[in-house]
Amino acid sequence: MEEDTNKQRRRLMLAAMASVPLVKTSAFASEHKPNATAPRAIKLDAKPAPITIDGAKTAVIVIDMQNDFGTKGGMFDLAGIDISGIQQAVAPTARVLLAAREAGIKIVYLKMGFRPDLSDLGTPNSVNRTRHFRMNVGKTVLAPDGKESRILIRDTWNTDILSELKPKAEDIVMYKTRFSGFYRTDLDLTLKNLGIEYLIFTGCTTSICVESTVRDAMFRDYLSVVLADCMDEPIGHGLPRSNHQASLLSVEVLLGWVSNSHHFVAALSV
Repeated sequence: MEEDTNKQRRRLMLAAMASVPLVKTSAFASEHKPNATAPRAIKLDAKPAPITIDGAKTAVIVIDMQNDFGTKGGMFDLAGIDISGIQQAVAPTARVLLAAREAGIKIVYLKMGFRPDLSDLGTPNSVNRTRHFRMNVGKTVLAPDGKESRILIRDTWNTDILSELKPKAEDIVMYKTRFSGFYRTDLDLTLKNLGIEYLIFTGCTTSICVESTVRDAMFRDYLSVVLADCMDEPIGHGLPRSNHQASLLSVEVLLGWVSNSHHFVAALSV
């Protein structure tokens, strides 16, 4: 009887481990180490007012800067969605990541990606499932090198980070299956283990995955700063006010602070 009980416990443990979202293994080696080399007080010009952040308690969050959203041949491009704004956000984001790494600030990448069997896409009639099917989630496509890939499927070319923003070995890379990076992921636990209180946001799209994650960060008492030129939103391009601008206003008024790559890099160089 005792042996049967132990076997049952092992099965339950293995099942629980299988359900844990994927985090790059190299992240765990350093997740309990504080950013010892990061500057303590960083005075950042922002709206609605300047903010002083503790560099040792800060992480840069890179949301969904992957091929499906920002590269020719990815999901957005194949759907006829304008990706030029996302592509324009790459260069300032790269400057932010370089400055952050030189300052010893932790970097966390979030990637939208589902299991090959789509078992984590949602229930049959869920909005997450039905809307992603409109975008051909799971469809087999050809990557630029001619190899087969699949739209929004983990560990394929489609969910790889844009080549200009490739993660380093010391960075954390985490998959998510909903717009918010906090939904059923280890993001909150990982940040708390690192002693993180301040989040610097980059990524796409501004009004969907970025804002969803910023809202959830605010609900968890993180202090969030979004870098306006390091993100973009295809919805509303050419209109008097785009969703990008509306989201920045929401952050400025209620959810956190709005700054840009120039202010962030300058603050780290002082």
